[in-house]
Amino acid sequence: MNYPEKRKAPRADINIKLTIESLYKTHEDMIEGIDEAIVVHNISKTGLGFEAVHDLPLGYHFNASIVIDDKHHFFSVLKIVRKEPIENGFNFGCEFIGLADVLSDCLEDLM
Repeated sequence: MNYPEKRKAPRADINIKLTIESLYKTHEDMIEGIDEAIVVHNISKTGLGFEAVHDLPLGYHFNASIVIDDKHHFFSVLKIVRKEPIENGFNFGCEFIGLADVLSDCLEDLM
């Protein structure tokens, strides 16, 4: 069955690695010491998709330092908005929170 596309912006395939050290909803609602290595599969100006071994909770945020190449490196906050189980873990979808327009335009240029 084909599902309608829900993404707000086109995604570009990418292969970068990040580590999630902690997750938070508010300052009082934090999960620390996660140290989860993730592999980012795609990115757009509104979010990114990644794969992780552990089940991370929906609605939580994490800080990310994203290095696309030598010219494109930025920091952002991401919110986990989608997850689905796969054979060796989970696929997640995240949206950027408060990404500056200049960084959003930079990502759009990479598409």
